[in-house]
Amino acid sequence: MTRIAAALATTALLGAVAAQAASQPVTTLAIAFYPKGMSQPEVSRYRLRCNPASGTVPHPARACRTLANLAHPFAPTPPGTFCTALAMGPEEAIVTGRLRGSPVYAHLRVQGGCEINRWRRVANVVPGFPSR
Repeated sequence: MTRIAAALATTALLGAVAAQAASQPVTTLAIAFYPKGMSQPEVSRYRLRCNPASGTVPHPARACRTLANLAHPFAPTPPGTFCTALAMGPEEAIVTGRLRGSPVYAHLRVQGGCEINRWRRVANVVPGFPSR
């Protein structure tokens, strides 16, 4: 009888975990990284899915934790924000998909201080941020 009770408890627990994962909004992203800018044909493509973490980004679990800790990870720089004129390079990335169930489209560049900070915030999610 004890084995049956343990098996039923395990089944109930697994069912509860599956139901919780199914009820969480979906995060699934496609990332295109252009190391020489979008005007050049070279592109690296990545995928990320959270809950559970998987995909082709270098560290999917870390990427999902980064997204979970940011309220609006791909939000554009608000108008009127003072930004430096610093430019780091031609790198660009496009992120599309769904973030916590909502559609996302983000175009990241490393031109201007605000855009550099925007990409740096999600560097665990979007590979290719320049290290120079």
